[in-house]
Formats: sequence, structure tokens, C-alpha cells
Amino acid sequence: MEVILIQDVKALGKKGDVVKVSDGYARNYILPKKLGLEATKQNLNELRLQKAAEAKKQQEILEEAQELAKKLNDITVRVTIKAGEGGKTFGSVSTKEISNAVKEQYGYDFDKKKLQLSEPIKNAGSYTVPVKLHPKVTAQMKVKVEAV
Repeated sequence: MEVILIQDVKALGKKGDVVKVSDGYARNYILPKKLGLEATKQNLNELRLQKAAEAKKQQEILEEAQELAKKLNDITVRVTIKAGEGGKTFGSVSTKEISNAVKEQYGYDFDKKKLQLSEPIKNAGSYTVPVKLHPKVTAQMKVKVEAV
């Protein structure tokens, strides 16, 4: 019997897969536990429509991320850090501060976890910070840290 999986089933397949299983396994385990549906023409057609809608949605998300990446590549964010005599800085600039500065200065709101700093910025100067907006899209944003 062919079954369309509604949920991931270990050692069988992932959600949306059409798998062939024995009749007893389908009747006694998969169908009663609502892990899958029988692969009828109607159910297969619904699955195709769902996959098409999901693909369209993912494409729109990718296009939005690419558009935001173009905008982020062109901006320079200014962040201040306190400094004492001789240019010695107090503290560091973290992803949270950079994210807040982007929101204040340019109005782009994204999660601080998308910024990929290998370590916090501790000195004044210009830096390039990668921003992972999508698994396929990474922007390079310029950050200028000024000592105050």
C-alpha cells in the first residue's frame, strides 16, 4: 500500500513523502496514529498543490532576503563606544547594539542572531559584518565604530 506521510517517521521517510509499506503496517500503525494518509488520487493531488504553494512561499522569502541584502550591502552603520585616555575602549560592541543601530538609523529590523560576528568588536574603526538573512543569502554590512 502506498501512503503519504503527514509527519516524519523514523526509518521510513519525511513529511510529504509517498512511501510503499505493507498493508498491515499501514492499517495498524500509520493510519491510526495519523502519521499518514492513503495515497489516493485526491490526496496525491492535494499533496502536489501543497508542495507548489510551499515552493512559491519559499521563493518569495528568498527574494525578500536578496532585496534586503542589496540594501544592507550599501549602508554603513555608525556605532559609538566609550573610550578613555589614549583610545583605550571600555567594553565592546555586540550584535545587539549593531542590530539596534541599524533599526534606529535605517529602519531595517532583523534578529541580532543573524549577525555573524566571530568576536565582539573592541576597537574603534571600520568593520565588515556578515548578515545571514537566509540559508542562501548573506549580506556584507559595513559597521563604523567611533570612540567617544
